[in-house]
Amino acid sequence: MPSQPDLLVVPADPEWPALARDLTDDLTRALAPHVQYAEHMGSTSIPGMAAKPVLDLQLSVPDLDAAAEAFAEPLAARGFTPSPYRQDHVPAGSDDDPALWSKRLWLRRGRPGPDVNLHVRRTGSPNERLALLFRDWFRAHPEAVPAYARFKQTLAATVGELRPYVEVKDPVVDLVVTVAEPWAAATGRRPHAPAHHPRAAVGAAG
Repeated sequence: MPSQPDLLVVPADPEWPALARDLTDDLTRALAPHVQYAEHMGSTSIPGMAAKPVLDLQLSVPDLDAAAEAFAEPLAARGFTPSPYRQDHVPAGSDDDPALWSKRLWLRRGRPGPDVNLHVRRTGSPNERLALLFRDWFRAHPEAVPAYARFKQTLAATVGELRPYVEVKDPVVDLVVTVAEPWAAATGRRPHAPAHHPRAAVGAAG
């Protein structure tokens, strides 16, 4: 049998938001009271966006080490395994201390239900904010979605592997954020609008 491609970018699946809602609901219940916000982010959270068929979820917590300890057993029971990757890409031109961009990451693959990247970030950290800003800017600018989707599909077909795909894509994300920052300032857009808080409607952002 032919091997599964290392990298696959597929057209948007209308079921992704509902799957993400179910997962964020379950995780918030299982990991309370440590989770302050639980959100669907990344390309699968953007209507019409081509993406890897892996849901990206973000849990916002006050303390990464405490969360990692508290989450270990509940996440293992749900098929998640911890990743050694603990550092997000710091955007080009940023003078931030890389420690501000730290996180914890769990992965779920090959289990019943969707594959998942579960990003755990500190509430108020720049990487937590950037993930939501990127999502919200594309949601507010659907005319930009086809071009970025085509870019990702072409890149995936060209490089065929995850690492070079990410290395090329990260600077493009940096460019999107340079446009998204003044949009957020002009519109007053802030992370964690009330509808996105787990106590109000977990996963409503999906």
